[in-house]
Amino acid sequence: MAIPKIYNTYFLAIISTIGGMLFGFDISSLSAIVGTKQYIWYFNNPHGIDQGAIGSALAAGSIVGAAAAGWLSDKFGRRDSIAFGCLWWLVGTAVQVSTHSIGQLIAGRLINGVCVGITSSQVPVYLAEISKKDKRGSIVVIQQLAIEFGILIMFFIGYGCSFIGTPESTASFRTAWGIQFVPAALLLLLFPLLPRSPRWLAKVGRVEEAIDVLARIQAHGDRTDPLVVAEWEEITTTLAAERNSLPGWRKFVYKGMWKRTFAGASVQAWQQLSGANVMTYYVVYVFLMAGLTGNVNLISGGIQYALFIIFTVVTFFFIDRTGRRPLLIYGALGMAICHLVVGGVLGSYGVDVPGGVQGNANVVISVSGSPSHVVIAFSYLLIIVYALTLAPVAWVYASEVWSLETRAYGMGIAATANWLFNFALGLFVPPAFHNISWKTFIIFGVLCIGAAIQAYVSYPETARKSLEEIEEMFRPGGPKPWQTKVGQSHLEEHIQTVLEQQRKGSISYTEDKTDILHTEDGATSKMES
Repeated sequence: MAIPKIYNTYFLAIISTIGGMLFGFDISSLSAIVGTKQYIWYFNNPHGIDQGAIGSALAAGSIVGAAAAGWLSDKFGRRDSIAFGCLWWLVGTAVQVSTHSIGQLIAGRLINGVCVGITSSQVPVYLAEISKKDKRGSIVVIQQLAIEFGILIMFFIGYGCSFIGTPESTASFRTAWGIQFVPAALLLLLFPLLPRSPRWLAKVGRVEEAIDVLARIQAHGDRTDPLVVAEWEEITTTLAAERNSLPGWRKFVYKGMWKRTFAGASVQAWQQLSGANVMTYYVVYVFLMAGLTGNVNLISGGIQYALFIIFTVVTFFFIDRTGRRPLLIYGALGMAICHLVVGGVLGSYGVDVPGGVQGNANVVISVSGSPSHVVIAFSYLLIIVYALTLAPVAWVYASEVWSLETRAYGMGIAATANWLFNFALGLFVPPAFHNISWKTFIIFGVLCIGAAIQAYVSYPETARKSLEEIEEMFRPGGPKPWQTKVGQSHLEEHIQTVLEQQRKGSISYTEDKTDILHTEDGATSKMES
């Protein structure tokens, strides 16, 4: 007996983005614990390159997962590749919970990273391929929200678990890491309810299933709905053209494809180079610099994650109206200001603490009084701007720019770029705090300015356009990025054409009105149910 599927796109997004929640869980399973007495005692106060290796291990594993995700997704489908990733998570979590050394902890986070690399690249692909063009941005934003909910939930789980046992016991962090089993098991339990992507089904020649899923998602199962007919024509026409593309790596560079490859990979790289993950991974260190210690420090970090969620929810409601370009450009500039202010205040008013603040060897500078309040305020403001702009929009944009033939591998390339820089920064930040302290923020401020410049000159607007129309934006002779606007879609005109054909009787209906399909030359053909 076949398991019934659910076709409400918001419900599908909530289930599939549990994969994003895994990413959030692993971020704060470390950030909430690195400052605890139990962690510092058991792992012998790891700092510098040791702490950098622990922090960046997840990203290192994610590089492997993202690199393999394209092949897995094209071979087995978007849905099944996400479920496969969860199996890695269960193994990695078991290794972390049973850890007896820094090496084993790093190994567990590496294995978890393989899962995160797969899910972070293929969940946005799945969501983009099942969404309507005017809702695609908000649907993919749910992925970012899931990451943030994972961060917030796990942060306070870690905070609560820090009270378990004595300062020289391991029950606190083992309990916190063990709770990571729950979301992966939940996703594996629910994933049979997810239908396969209609575009993937079309790509592998399962036409009947593709039309059925597309109709159920877009029009409650009515295959003759003008939107379904028009969108199917776009899918088949585009797929037929792409089948003539060059094989292998050349398909990512020929006839303007290099622009898409560059846009998808660079927007993900800039998300990391913006420096926001300094806060998400090492907020405990930043607030130590500002004089916050103990429970106050941890609760202040939790407030940051709550702000992250609140303002990403705000983005959910306007991302498809405002567009991608303004959010990427002005978001990067806003983050640059925050970084430069934090760095400037720490550089001007900071006091060197050679032995580390409260014995933490990663934090060697401290401010107090009004300057500390400025550091805290602009740290929060940085996260707010990031939550409104680069955090969700980079995932949305990277999932949109690829062609159907290259989307799974392309999003794997984009996610690999994200995780390469995530790995590099995770490794870089603790030593940077130790060696150049406040100058770290100045570096990120300058990088954010570079991100804004590149977004202006090389990212065309993709909001409220079909995935097939976005392909035209990157082709040779396409519009300059700064000349593109939200909307300007031709799909509505195509829908009107279909309606006219239906009114004139050029489309014949069967009794149940479910078997009509337009072919590439505009004729109609019948699909046998």
